[in-house]
Amino acid sequence: MPSLNIPDGDFAGYIFDCDGTLADTMPLHYKAWVEAFKNCGTPFVLTEERFYSFGGIPAHGIVALFNAEYGTHYDVMELADYKENLFVAKSHLIQPIKEVAEFARRAAQTHPVCVASGGYPGIVRRTLKLIGMEDIFGDNIVTCEDVEHGKPAPDIFLLAAEKMRVPPEKCLVFEDAAPGIEGARAAGMQVVIVPSRSA
Repeated sequence: MPSLNIPDGDFAGYIFDCDGTLADTMPLHYKAWVEAFKNCGTPFVLTEERFYSFGGIPAHGIVALFNAEYGTHYDVMELADYKENLFVAKSHLIQPIKEVAEFARRAAQTHPVCVASGGYPGIVRRTLKLIGMEDIFGDNIVTCEDVEHGKPAPDIFLLAAEKMRVPPEKCLVFEDAAPGIEGARAAGMQVVIVPSRSA
């Protein structure tokens, strides 16, 4: 991965997405989605390109989008939970995205840091533990269950700033996916785009 392009600025807090930013989980999430949809006999095939466009959207939101698009009637939470369980079964393979993880560790020594993820809290905490990052964030973790409107709305980033007690304009966000990048900018924050297929 190329070096991170860190903008100049007097930042007082740092916010990190989890999947595809701190942790190299996106290929595993994609495989879990493909398996889940296949096992449910869906009338569509989820391509990698389409999958990466959903970065930051919670699993139940993705199911709802496909229900609306194809006229299917899958139970949103049941299929989302099934997919997440398939992901957990593969999660021992997760590795950190080294450059971002190292930056987060350095930043946490002198500044407040927070995770802002569109994932579910149990999965996010498990992922952080697997990559050895859970200790630096503590309770400063915001997930899809903490806000009414997920990415690309700015809510999750504004709540992260509030948790850190840092003004939004003093926060720097690390994100890999378009919905998260849009949400961070809508919150008035600068963004470091972590290179991936989705950005």
